[in-house]
Amino acid sequence: TGFAHLFEHLMFQGSESLEKLAHFRHVQGSGGVFNGSTHQDYTDYFEVLPAAALERALFLEADRLRAPKLTEENLRNQVDVVKEEIRLNVLNRPYGGFPWILLPPVLYDTFPNAHNGYGDFSELEQASLDDAAGFFDTFYAPGNAQLTVAGPIDVDATMALVEKHFGDIPARPTPERPSFFEPVPGAERRQSVPDAHAPLPALAMGFRMPDPATDLDGYLAHVLLASVLGDGEAARLQRRLVHADGLVTDVSASAGLMGSLDARDPDTFTVTAVHPASVEPDRVVGAVDEELEKLAATPPSADELARQVARWSAALHQENDRVMYRMLGLGARELLYGRAEITLELTDRLATLTPAQVAGAAGALRGAGRGVLLVEPGTQQEDDA
Repeated sequence: TGFAHLFEHLMFQGSESLEKLAHFRHVQGSGGVFNGSTHQDYTDYFEVLPAAALERALFLEADRLRAPKLTEENLRNQVDVVKEEIRLNVLNRPYGGFPWILLPPVLYDTFPNAHNGYGDFSELEQASLDDAAGFFDTFYAPGNAQLTVAGPIDVDATMALVEKHFGDIPARPTPERPSFFEPVPGAERRQSVPDAHAPLPALAMGFRMPDPATDLDGYLAHVLLASVLGDGEAARLQRRLVHADGLVTDVSASAGLMGSLDARDPDTFTVTAVHPASVEPDRVVGAVDEELEKLAATPPSADELARQVARWSAALHQENDRVMYRMLGLGARELLYGRAEITLELTDRLATLTPAQVAGAAGALRGAGRGVLLVEPGTQQEDDA
């Protein structure tokens, strides 16, 4: 578990032609910024630089895609770095890994869907240089990569630069793209986990969503359902659970475990809540169920839906106003679904969805097997290194 995350770190440790930290120096020396991140189904690496530094950026990316510097020293150093990242962001933080690490094994059975992609100490420590070389040879084959360039560029000149720097990287077999399908659970699954740092109990409910590659409107109906339930003080769960019943101190809903349209099927619709110890989790779960049933029976009004479409669209425009986020969205959706243009179509497609489609999404959540994760304060999560 966590090997893709570990390898992301290794890709910043130099190459066969550039020493360690050279990537940092060249990008920052051009006035740019860079980073990488590992998601459910892909790892991205990005650079934002002045347009005059485009060729430098392409050279750097091609250079490490051709031959990253895989050494025992780099591997052991980065295992330690990833372990410290896990301590900081998961083990020593209230609600660490909630729900993105802890919920999937409740809802899913197969390794690709259920495993901890961030990393497990004992397995990271067993990683070998042969493992790293094999991972690179298989998953970093040029045909398995998606290159996205955005900004004030000349397309023909940019394509010539891409060919110049990437064209001579030797081709390798591209791994077959597997299906991650598994049946929806036939009944609710429930699991409790301890958290010594959590001041209050918390819970997460996870539901399977439609496949955006084959049912984009069905997926987007769940996106709007999440907004109707949890986005803003006037949202259904805020009004009911926080203000009316006082069952929770915080509640949210999200279409997509790590964000909307950021994973191949299956992806997860989540409702998360933090509640007082005096409130039984089943009261919170029951109230969420009642709100879903109300929406399924009586669709949201056109005005309510229009407000949430406007909120979602405004957030999307704000995000895409930054070239970095627009570029990342275009690249990810081309890689995941073969359609980068989904990013540009989203606001119009959301506006065409009807209250009945959102009601249908609410009804689908009530009919599907789900996972319920309970976080119980008071016991230390295990840190085995």
